[in-house]
Amino acid sequence: MTTFVDRVELHVAAGNGGHGVASVMREKFKPLGGPDGGNGGRGGDVTLVVDQDVTTLLEYHHHPHRKATNGQPGAGDHRAGKNGQDLVLPVPDGTVVMDREGNVLADLVGQGTTFVAGQGGRGGLGNAALASARRKAPGFALLGEPGEARDIVLELKTVADVALVGFPSAGKSSLISVLSAAKPKIADYPFTTLVPNLGVVTAGSTVYTIADVPGLIPGASQGKGLGLEFLRHVERCEVLVHVLDTATLESDRDPLSDLDMIEAELAQYGGLEDRPRLVVLNKVDIPDGQDLADMIRGDLEERGFRVFEVSAVARQGLKELSYALAEIVAQARAAKPVQEATRIVIRPKAVDDSGFTVTEEADRFYRVRGEKPERWVQQTDFNNDEAVGYLADRLSRLGVEDALLKAGAHTGDGVAIGPEDNAVVFDWEPTMAAGAEMLGRRGEDHRLEAPRPAAQRRRDRDAARDDAEQEYDGFRPF
Repeated sequence: MTTFVDRVELHVAAGNGGHGVASVMREKFKPLGGPDGGNGGRGGDVTLVVDQDVTTLLEYHHHPHRKATNGQPGAGDHRAGKNGQDLVLPVPDGTVVMDREGNVLADLVGQGTTFVAGQGGRGGLGNAALASARRKAPGFALLGEPGEARDIVLELKTVADVALVGFPSAGKSSLISVLSAAKPKIADYPFTTLVPNLGVVTAGSTVYTIADVPGLIPGASQGKGLGLEFLRHVERCEVLVHVLDTATLESDRDPLSDLDMIEAELAQYGGLEDRPRLVVLNKVDIPDGQDLADMIRGDLEERGFRVFEVSAVARQGLKELSYALAEIVAQARAAKPVQEATRIVIRPKAVDDSGFTVTEEADRFYRVRGEKPERWVQQTDFNNDEAVGYLADRLSRLGVEDALLKAGAHTGDGVAIGPEDNAVVFDWEPTMAAGAEMLGRRGEDHRLEAPRPAAQRRRDRDAARDDAEQEYDGFRPF
């Protein structure tokens, strides 16, 4: 049964925004109370958060589809809809977030680091929020925006200072168990270790983490065996330690050829050439192992490696190794540049940036792309003529109609707003953009005009009575 997963494809969907509502206040003694439709609630976000207690992506391997809750629609009496609940997904330290094409979206390192994988949709405005001096009684509301939905790839790269690499059964797990408090599963057959094991080592004043990277065999960098699955876990390490088995029972292997093979696989994987290396000759407590270590130590030192003879079973040579690793880790940490305070970079739009583009994709067919036009289309209820006219007014004020004219569009040409897979397509009529001229002054209600002065109301009432008396003079009885 799988207990460790370090790469998954996750399908996330943020919550949709709630729809606004069109409502008119209806209370006793307030027959013309005006619009009171509330706004819709915001959809919930999907957020990834680094949690030190999480060490695997197994949970998302079994349940790859995650969705936040939707915002609730608004209601009358100026009642706003409830916001959707954010969905927080804990991930291990060192998780890299990518899209399906392999582009890195975020590198999550450090407890509490967050990344919003899916942005919740905004709630639609109710007709109370859409009311203005010219539009006193809107008969429509805006729809909530759909939440962001996309597929992402999570890839775990272990955060450790030291990586132990070597053939299966070279003694890496035994070594990490005696250097730290880690308790990996240990047995005397190949591929005992199926997951990277982490341990914390204290050497003097330096505390560092050490990782056992399993599964390296010839062809690992091309995907043979388990090596390709775990080579990524050495990328963040400051130092690589070759653990060589000096008491191997396989006749076709020896420590030097094992070292050459592992180095070849690391070179094939790439990006690790600058990491310092140490060599550990393990199992020297066995007589044959000590004899072989004495034979090859000189060759290894000629290649420039620092060599340590250890025995995990007899706990021999461990102190010297741990302090040597601590020294290299401390030097690597000191060489790193000091992290400056986070800077906020503001990149204002160009003064001539209209916020949208109009392109001619085919003969007499144009496409409009831009954040505002596409968002406004999503918010529009196309079953409501007044809402469609409101959209036309917004597009006209933004300059979409002028841009279409400059692009050469004529009456009856096809126009699409949005991407190919989710666009609104219509036959363009230049007068449509002037929605106020086509539909009149939408949303106005003469009954909601500001009250007239009392003297004016009396004069109007007397004039109406005089008009009525003149109209019925010929019908009065004698």
